Amino acid sequence: MTLLANTYRTLSGTKEIIESLEKKATQWVVYKDYKPAFFVDFYDLEKESNAMMNSLVLCSKRSIQEVLGIINIKNNVNLSVPVISRLGYKKIIKSKKIELDLGPIPEEWLAYSL
Repeated sequence: MTLLANTYRTLSGTKEIIESLEKKATQWVVYKDYKPAFFVDFYDLEKESNAMMNSLVLCSKRSIQEVLGIINIKNNVNLSVPVISRLGYKKIIKSKKIELDLGPIPEEWLAYSL
């Protein structure tokens, strides 16, 4: 899977964030222990994990951060979606395409709400 590795300059320093090429609001690179580990696309319903995330986030009207927080507590993991800047200042200083093999979030982590 081809993704973008963008390096941002923020008020707190530089950060490298892995993002999808198309930057859709329904696609997320989810980090596990501060490293990219999973890819979620709410509308790619061919994968059961994505369908479950669709239900958890879109149907229940929760944010992705809320759902990941619940998954973290239930399964004792550290999943997150990186935040570039809380104050609004961000500037891309470098961008490159990279190949990563990111799978969906394990279904057993998502089954708590079904």
